[in-house]
Amino acid sequence: MRRLVHTLAAAASACAILTAQAPAPRVRARDLGIAIGTMSPGSLNAITDVRGVLVGHSTVIRGDGAVRVGSGPVRTGVTAVLPRKDIWFNAVFGATHTLNGDGEMTGIHWIRDLETIAHPILITNTASVGSVHEAAMAYMNERHPGRDWGFLPIVAETWDGRLNDIRGLHVTRQHVFEALDSAAGGPVAEGNVGGGTGMVAYGFKGGIGTSSRVLTDAQGAYTVGVLVQANFGSRDQLLVDGVPVGRELANEALPEIKSAGQPNPDHEGSVIVVIATDAPLSSRQLERLARRAALGLARTGTSSGNTSGDIFLAFSTANVVPQQNPPRVLEAKLLSTDEINPLFRAVVEATEESVINAMMKAETMTGINGNTVYALPYDRLRAVMAKYGKPLRTPPQPPPAEP
Repeated sequence: MRRLVHTLAAAASACAILTAQAPAPRVRARDLGIAIGTMSPGSLNAITDVRGVLVGHSTVIRGDGAVRVGSGPVRTGVTAVLPRKDIWFNAVFGATHTLNGDGEMTGIHWIRDLETIAHPILITNTASVGSVHEAAMAYMNERHPGRDWGFLPIVAETWDGRLNDIRGLHVTRQHVFEALDSAAGGPVAEGNVGGGTGMVAYGFKGGIGTSSRVLTDAQGAYTVGVLVQANFGSRDQLLVDGVPVGRELANEALPEIKSAGQPNPDHEGSVIVVIATDAPLSSRQLERLARRAALGLARTGTSSGNTSGDIFLAFSTANVVPQQNPPRVLEAKLLSTDEINPLFRAVVEATEESVINAMMKAETMTGINGNTVYALPYDRLRAVMAKYGKPLRTPPQPPPAEP
């Protein structure tokens, strides 16, 4: 009996230790009291606050140990953003902007000339652009056979080769179909998901992030939503709500990216920014919005490197551009350019917060060859923010798991 009691006590003690050591759940910036800017977010604080916008992910994680090209380990995926559920048949006005061009987004030349977007926006890793492009065509052929025009899908990328067997081409037709079929409104998964699964931001784990802003009634009550795939920046550059977090942490004994005995180089990386709004804007006005994403990125500390691919896309859901039997004359409402300033500001704030959300939600990940990228530690972030007069709050904790 004594042995049984001892065994049960030991088991309970072990369970308590495991519970105590379980990592705290990753939260968003506002859960810690970090409120970027002065404008109000939407109810979801996500790109899906723009009515009709859908987001879906397919995340591919398997294998551990040394990389074997074609076998893994795999840490990648694809993210889909749909401006409309029926985007294959009803387009929206859109525009793009390239801050630095060492990256890819297919279909942008036609967007610039036609001024519209008539495809989902798919975001993945650098080596999978071709397979995702082909899968997007297959999806259209299978799910929307009535469409027989516009064979120029939009596929963007950033490089996840630190954690992923990127040469193995692991994003397949199945994953693109999964991302598109799962695309929905509502809360958006962030961090190590979809195309952001293997990404790195400011020397910490990065990935997918999103945020939104709602203009006041006097400004038109329009909504601006942003989604980013964050894979850029060196640790010393990082700013969080204006606080030089990266500089403060650069001199501490925090884990650097563990990379198979190789030194950790500066990570210029890349970023894809997708901007949605329900404000009635022309493609020219949307291009001006897209440019402002660069200011939001700069507020997180980056200067955009020589080998970074910083590519932005903006669209408006306010006007429908029919693709079947289009009218000879298209009627569209457009916002006066004199009223556009609040939208610029909304893009800047939402872009900045999207990047921070990507890092806040991302979790430590180990990939190929034991390479490990660590999540931004909340305890050290809390200490630095407090030093600069911006104390953080403790988010609500879930109840401990039952033994």
